Amino acid sequence: MEKLFCLGVALGMVGGALLVANSYKLRSLVKKSQAEVMQKVDEMMDERLKTCENGDCGDKEKTEKKSSKK
Repeated sequence: MEKLFCLGVALGMVGGALLVANSYKLRSLVKKSQAEVMQKVDEMMDERLKTCENGDCGDKEKTEKKSSKK
């Protein structure tokens, strides 16, 4: 069952790649979507860096939890 699922996923990826490679509209849609995702990731990273500059970084909480477990 798992092998069949993996085979279906692989065939779906290959089919999707072929559709995108042969269609200008799909190719431009994929590029547009990639640009939007990258923009959102950049915004999230900028926000995260601003909070870390203010000394409110989430990493400190993780290190405190690890030290309290020991």
